[in-house]
Amino acid sequence: MNQFQGLTADDLSGFEEKYAGSALCRAMTNALYKHSVKDAAFCHAGLASSQYAFSIDIPTLPVTNQKASGRCWIFSALNVLREVTAKKCNLDKFELSQNYTAFWDKFEKANYMLESIIDLADRSVDDRTVCHILSEGVGDGGQWDMFVNLVEKYGVVPKSAMEETYQSSNTRDMNALLNSRLRLCAEKLRETVRSGGDVQGEKKAMMSEIYSFLCMCFGNPPKKFDFEYVDKDKKYHVVRDLTPKSFYEEYVGLKLREDYVSIINSPTEDKPFGKSYTVDYLGNVAEGAPVRYYNLPMDTLKSLIIRQLSDGEVVWFGSDVGKYGERDRGLWCTECYDFEGTYGMQFDMEKGAGLDYRESAMNHAMVITGVDLDEEGNARKWKIQNSWSDEHGEKGYYLMSADWFDRYVYQAVINKKYLTKEQLEEAAGEPVHLNPWDPMGTLAQ
Repeated sequence: MNQFQGLTADDLSGFEEKYAGSALCRAMTNALYKHSVKDAAFCHAGLASSQYAFSIDIPTLPVTNQKASGRCWIFSALNVLREVTAKKCNLDKFELSQNYTAFWDKFEKANYMLESIIDLADRSVDDRTVCHILSEGVGDGGQWDMFVNLVEKYGVVPKSAMEETYQSSNTRDMNALLNSRLRLCAEKLRETVRSGGDVQGEKKAMMSEIYSFLCMCFGNPPKKFDFEYVDKDKKYHVVRDLTPKSFYEEYVGLKLREDYVSIINSPTEDKPFGKSYTVDYLGNVAEGAPVRYYNLPMDTLKSLIIRQLSDGEVVWFGSDVGKYGERDRGLWCTECYDFEGTYGMQFDMEKGAGLDYRESAMNHAMVITGVDLDEEGNARKWKIQNSWSDEHGEKGYYLMSADWFDRYVYQAVINKKYLTKEQLEEAAGEPVHLNPWDPMGTLAQ
C-alpha cells in the first residue's frame, strides 16, 4: 500500500502566513461573510453582451414547468413535438402530457434495470458494473434515444388526457421507494438465477407490482381519449377515440428515428471525432434501440445547429447548466463571472479534461429557439427555451453566451438532411462501446 504524505505543523504555519499577508484574501474574507461565492465573483460588465435580441428568433409556445422533477429531457423533447401540433391545429397554447411519457419511462426503466441484473447475475455483487446499476437505480433523467424509444412504443397524448399529479411533479420520495423495491427485486432475481428458478416468471410478477405502484403515483395511462381544443380563431374542435399512437401519427408525424441523429462534442482522447458511440447498460425500453452519439468538432456541431435554426426548426440539446449560471436573469455566461480574479486561483479546466476528470458533463436538456449571428455568420449568443417555469429570464427563456456554449454544450439532435454523405455514413457506423460510468452516459435531468 502506498505511503501517504501528511502535512506538518510547519506547512500549516506557512499556509497561514501566506493567507494573512494577502490583501485579496482579507478583502474576500469580509465579502464572503455576507455574500455567496458566486455573487462575490459576479462581473456586471458581461451583461452588456447579454441582451435578449437575436438575428434568428423562432416563435415558440410558452415555456413549461418540470417543477421538482428531473424530466427536462422529456419536457424539452415534447416541446419540440408540440410545435408541430400547434401549427397543424392553429394553437397558441398547447402541451403534450409529460406525465404520460414519464410513466412509461419509469416502467420501462424498471424492466431494463431488472433485465440488466439478470444478465449480470453471474458476476459478484461488488462488480463495478453491477454496483453502477444498483447505485444509479431508476431516476428521472434520460436521453434523446430513450425518448424516441418511448414514442415509438407508446405514442404521445395531449396533457389534457393525462394531467400532472403531485408525484409526477415531485419525484424524490417516489423514486426512493421505487428504487428500494427494485433493489429488493434485484436480490431475489440473483438468487433465482443461482437456484435455477423461473427468473422471467418472477420478474413479470415484480413488474406487475411496479405497474400498480406507478399507476398509484402517476395515474393509469389512457388507451383512448378525445382531443378537444379551441384554435386561435376561437373555433372549437373535437376528435373522438384517438389512441396515443394514432394521435402521434395524425398530429405530430415526425420520423424521429429515421430523420434525426444525436450529435455530441466530446473532445477527449478516447473519443476521436467522426465516430459513433454507445454506452453499455444505458437505456429504458429493453427491445428498443440503444443510445447512440456521433462525435463532431464544436464548429461542425454549431454549424449544423445554425442551419436547422435558419430553416425555422428548433433544436433539442444537452449541456452542463451547473456552470456560470445566473438563474434570475436567465443567463449562462462565462463573461459574467471572474472566479480566478476574485479568489486568486484557477478553477476552469479545458473541455476534454473537464469530462475526463468528472468536473463537467451534460446534466440538463432544453430547446434552442434562436441565435444571434455576426457578419461572418458566427454565433454571438443563443436563445434557449427552458422548462423551469416563466419566473426567470425572459418569461422562462434563457440566454447562453458564445463562449459558454462552446465550453458546456455537449449534445444536439439534428435532422439528417443537414449532414453530408460522409457524416451520415460515419454516424451509421458500428458504435464504439463505452463503459456505463462514462461521462457521456450522464443523463439529462
